[in-house]
Amino acid sequence: MKILWLTNIPSPYRVKFFNELGTKCDLTVVFEKRSSSERDESWKKFKTDNFKTIFLSGKSIGVAEAICFSVTKYISKEYDHIVVTNYSDPTGIIAILYMKSKGIHYEIEGDGAFPTLNTRYKRYIKRFILSKADIYFSTAQMHDQYYMINGVSKDKIVRYPFTSICKNEVIEYPVSLEEKQKIKNRLNIKEQYMILAVGQFIYRKGFDNLIAASSYLNENYGIYIVGGEATEEYIEMIRKFKCKNVYFIEFKKSEELNEYYKAADIFVHPTREDIWGLVVNEAMAKGLPVVTTNKCIAGLEMVENNINGAIGDVDDIQFLVTSIKQCCDKREEYALKAIETAKQYTIENMVSYHLKIWDDNKEKNYVK
Repeated sequence: MKILWLTNIPSPYRVKFFNELGTKCDLTVVFEKRSSSERDESWKKFKTDNFKTIFLSGKSIGVAEAICFSVTKYISKEYDHIVVTNYSDPTGIIAILYMKSKGIHYEIEGDGAFPTLNTRYKRYIKRFILSKADIYFSTAQMHDQYYMINGVSKDKIVRYPFTSICKNEVIEYPVSLEEKQKIKNRLNIKEQYMILAVGQFIYRKGFDNLIAASSYLNENYGIYIVGGEATEEYIEMIRKFKCKNVYFIEFKKSEELNEYYKAADIFVHPTREDIWGLVVNEAMAKGLPVVTTNKCIAGLEMVENNINGAIGDVDDIQFLVTSIKQCCDKREEYALKAIETAKQYTIENMVSYHLKIWDDNKEKNYVK
């Protein structure tokens, strides 16, 4: 089976997926750019052992986007499947328009999306771009609704488990409290409960709300936010709320970050909007209960209240406070359920779902 995949940049989680998928088929991936200007050096180090790569030359127009008219040179009917994940980028749109004009079948995939009501003009453009694909790969109910609000027929939408985690990265059993304490001692963590958060220090991630919530927690709770140096806004908030239990940790490579995951009691992702939120997958894979918001699609799909974490409204400080306390109290019980959930969301399963979807659609005349 020959697959052509169109995307923007070689993100680590997608490269993992491509390498696994490439063991099952003849895979070629066409990238707009080599890296994102927003990401660190780790995003530039990747191996493409199991798939062929094509890097286009074009005009960069954003942190991860470029206009590459040359994309059409690599599109042909010889492929069994052509999947477009950069359908909202100029290069992806050029590819879609070309395939429409040549009668070449293609499929659309995304990491996730929220359904939003656009102006009449924008709605028309989106509907036109999203129309005519054979299959629409979706990660969640919200993603389904995004497709449908833009004119996609429900019977063309298929689900797959989106993740950045391989099967061997999901722990079998939760880290014991004794082992956690040893790691906390090594990391100089003094509090009884370690609350971990990971992400860029930007407004959308909602760390200001986590700082505000910390002012309602006593000295037994420590908030550890990994992602860089505290912003002036965060420093001012800490002064304002007189927080003594909030710590900012510089960016960590995966091996170092793994120690923080093992030491932590729970994970908090107070985002104002994430079309997925892979940190949720990563935290659950390490057996951490997750507290997040209803604007995190990974949370909406993976987190169950009173089972493996808590999910609530954006900007609800009291929800964060109450949920942090509850999840810490029930961390051992919730940890087992978090691992069970994470096992469903692996790169291997992600590949299996794609292969099954393609196999299930063989009887349709657009699948060879």
